[in-house]
Amino acid sequence: MDILRTDKLSKWFGGLCAVKEVSFSLVKGEIMGLIGPNGAGKTTLINLISGVFPPTNGNILYQGKNITRLKTHSLNKMGIARTFQIVRIFKTLTVIENVLTAMVNRKTYGPWSLAWGSLFKRSGAFTDNKDACVKAEELLDFVGIGEYRDELAENMPYAFSKRLEIARALATRPEVLLLDEPSSGLNPKEQNDQVEIIKKINQQGTTIMIIEHVMKVIMEISHRLIVLHYGEKIAEGEPEKVYSDPKVIEAYLGGDADA
Repeated sequence: MDILRTDKLSKWFGGLCAVKEVSFSLVKGEIMGLIGPNGAGKTTLINLISGVFPPTNGNILYQGKNITRLKTHSLNKMGIARTFQIVRIFKTLTVIENVLTAMVNRKTYGPWSLAWGSLFKRSGAFTDNKDACVKAEELLDFVGIGEYRDELAENMPYAFSKRLEIARALATRPEVLLLDEPSSGLNPKEQNDQVEIIKKINQQGTTIMIIEHVMKVIMEISHRLIVLHYGEKIAEGEPEKVYSDPKVIEAYLGGDADA
């Protein structure tokens, strides 16, 4: 069963076509890898799906509903969450407060309230809901950083910052999680730990779409792969089949694919 589908999705920035008529279906419960050379349009595609900016042409369907023009906050309420290639956390909040920002009542704490709290750390600003605190602690334990709950986020090692961003995304209870290079900048041990966390998330029923440059990670974790090149989808299928596709080899290596 498809949980998300794109139909001839395109995005132009002036005279530059970043994504060109990309169509695919994301099956409920799977992990789909999104790969391609630098500048292939991978992050742009994730940005379109998550509502960062609207597509120039095409449609996005989520659980049968057209979500093409919806904003990020609306999509998040519907069950689509994401992380970023460059970690985005509230550095002057504690680790647990970062997770709680995804759980606060938006009628009480709007975007400006959260921004103000992140700049001028207000003790207890996000910790008045005890049930939310319990859930936040469970999520931190789930990603393996529970012992750092009261540490300022800016003091966290880079690998743990990436886990914190995942925990915050999970706090919105997504059905679809979009991950943008969750293993970038990590050493092999940290990459393996990240793989295990992503597998656990998927085993709990969350559908995942992941951008990744570390081929070992993407091959191990993905049920299917999509390959973009200059904004176009050039291959789709099981990892081993895609990995040996001559068009994919040429896109990555250039020149004659048989070389």
